[in-house]
Amino acid sequence: MMEKKKVVIIDDEANIRELNRHLLLDNFTDVDVVGEADCVDDAVKVIELTQPDIVLLDIEIKGGTGFHVLQRLRPYSFKLIFITAFNQFAIKAIKFSALDYILKPVNEFEFVEAISNALKRIDEANDEAQVDNFIAHYGKDEQRKKMVLRTSDSMHIIEINDIMYCKSDNSYTTFYIKDQKEIVVSKGIKEYAELLEEYRFIRPHQSYLVSLDYIQRIDKSDGGFIILNNGKEIPVSSRRKQSLLQLLDQL
Repeated sequence: MMEKKKVVIIDDEANIRELNRHLLLDNFTDVDVVGEADCVDDAVKVIELTQPDIVLLDIEIKGGTGFHVLQRLRPYSFKLIFITAFNQFAIKAIKFSALDYILKPVNEFEFVEAISNALKRIDEANDEAQVDNFIAHYGKDEQRKKMVLRTSDSMHIIEINDIMYCKSDNSYTTFYIKDQKEIVVSKGIKEYAELLEEYRFIRPHQSYLVSLDYIQRIDKSDGGFIILNNGKEIPVSSRRKQSLLQLLDQL
C-alpha cells in the first residue's frame, strides 16, 4: 500500500483551513492532513514536527507573513502552494516565479489542479529558488528582474532583460532568449503579455511578444515587420500597426 503524502495547512482563517481540509479529503485519497496553524510560530513548529510533503501557505498570517515561516525553515524539502486573497502584486510575483497558488475565495477546480501539480512534482528539487524570485518581485527589488520558466522536464531562471521575444503556438509559448536556445512552456502568451508589459514588451501581433530593447527598425512594406537586431522579422498586424508606430515615435 502506497504511503500517503502529508499536507500541512497554514492560514489565519479557520473556515479556510476547514474548507481546504475537506477539499483535500474529498478529492485525494492519497493525502493526509497532518497539521494546521494560524500564525508564524505555530506554523514553524508543526512543519518541523510533521515534515510534510506539501504546505498550503497563506501569505498574510498572524505574527508576520508566510515568508517569515519559510526563512525560519530553510532549507526545506516540501512542495509549496501559496493561498492568497486577490492581490495584484502577489499574483504577478507568483506567476513570475512559476509557483502554484490558490486564490481566495477557493475554487474547487483550481484547488484540485494546484494540489495535483504539487503531487506530480514531489520528487523534484524544492522551490527555494522560485520563492527567492517571488520575494524579490513582491518586494519590488529592482536589482533582481528574473523570471522562472517551468517546462515539462526542467526549470529555468532567466533574466527578463535577456528575453528577446516570445512566440505563441496555441496553448504553448516559446521564449527566445539572448545567446541561449529557446524555451517552450505550456502556457498561453496572453499571461506573459500581462506580466511583461511593465518591462518594455509590446505585442505587435497576437502570436508575438517583443522586447523593445531588441528592436532595430520597422519595415513598413508588405503590411509591416519589426526587424530585431539579430535579423529576425516579426510580423505586425494591421490593427496594431498604427499604435505601434506611435509608441516607437515616443521612445
